Amino acid sequence: MLADQFDAFLLDLDGVVHVGPDPLPGAVDALARLRHRGKILRFLTNDPRPTRAEVADRLTAMGVQAELGEIVTAGWATAVHLQRRGAARVYVVGSSGLAEELRAAGLQLLEHGDPHAVVVGCDEAVGYPHLRRAATLIRRGAQFIATNPDPTFPTRQGPWPATGAITAAVSIASGVRPLVIGKPAPAMFHAALAGLAPGVRAAMVGDTLDTDVLGAHQAGLTAILIAEEPPAALSSRDPRAPDATIADLSRLFDPAQPLRSPPPPTFPWPQEIRPGVAAVVFDAAGRVLLVRRADNGLWGLPSGHVEPGETVAHAAEREVLEETGLRVRVSRLVGIYSEPASQVVTYPDGRVCHFITASFACAVVGGGLRPDGVEALAADFFPTDQLPTDLLRMHPQWLTDALHGHTGTFR
Repeated sequence: MLADQFDAFLLDLDGVVHVGPDPLPGAVDALARLRHRGKILRFLTNDPRPTRAEVADRLTAMGVQAELGEIVTAGWATAVHLQRRGAARVYVVGSSGLAEELRAAGLQLLEHGDPHAVVVGCDEAVGYPHLRRAATLIRRGAQFIATNPDPTFPTRQGPWPATGAITAAVSIASGVRPLVIGKPAPAMFHAALAGLAPGVRAAMVGDTLDTDVLGAHQAGLTAILIAEEPPAALSSRDPRAPDATIADLSRLFDPAQPLRSPPPPTFPWPQEIRPGVAAVVFDAAGRVLLVRRADNGLWGLPSGHVEPGETVAHAAEREVLEETGLRVRVSRLVGIYSEPASQVVTYPDGRVCHFITASFACAVVGGGLRPDGVEALAADFFPTDQLPTDLLRMHPQWLTDALHGHTGTFR
């Protein structure tokens, strides 16, 4: 049974332990049975508004035993993150509960002056002046922290705007993406696991694929989904695919409940999927054109993304011209590449993009080598058997397929 395979259980609250003010069927008894077996429990919530003490009181009122040290809120995890990194002065856009958790961690909340960080959470009283000040401070250099990414939270009247909606407004106004603390970001899970002995077997139990399951897998934890049926549309390689699906917490004690063992994730979860292009350009001597990229210093084929209103072939030709000064013409499609292990790219600003890249063989028709110094620090032709060792990991495959004359390879 699942209860015997783990030493610690991290449990989402709404949808797992309770719905609104009422515990879910079997939850109170199942949690008591886990405690009786000596299991470590942590209760996690992405709601940044309440304090940990308020969450513990709510659980106690439902009949669920919960100690303060077992509660992990997005607000408290944010306070821990800031405290550990020495960000002592903060400006807060959020609830009184969030402010209280930050003060309890020894942080100074500022209404005037320049803070080390701007913390954005959810609060029904957030107004334009808060958004304006937050964006201004971030543009001045304050770190931008979001307690959690949830765009909405459920109410009886339907979904209401939550932290993600407020964060989006500040992000657009400041031009800066926030560092997110709550699920599925790893900081929330690290806070929950802090203090546990090395080697403790831990599992996350949640009811959402995009936060609980994905976050658990990115943190290296087993993910157990609360749902009537396993999700049917996900690939077994998708990190949002749960390792077990149970109808409620009582099924943790079902001896027939299967548990899969997925491979560890090999790439960070992308925030967006974008169309990309790459150009394999040979000169008359059969050498291949490479550029040294400005963003990471590595060598690679001229490559980039597709701009609105252009074809992929034109995008490849444009990228070569912009990066190197050479004018080229696409001669054939080499392949379409989407393998996440090589096609997920993390940028210095924290953005994670999954590129679907169309690679083209191209011929030089004019111009001269003039690297732009912005995207390309250098550009040159190399013999295909004497390539630089510091080559972008996905580009050797594109070059190999071009050399072998492939047309329309899919990877």
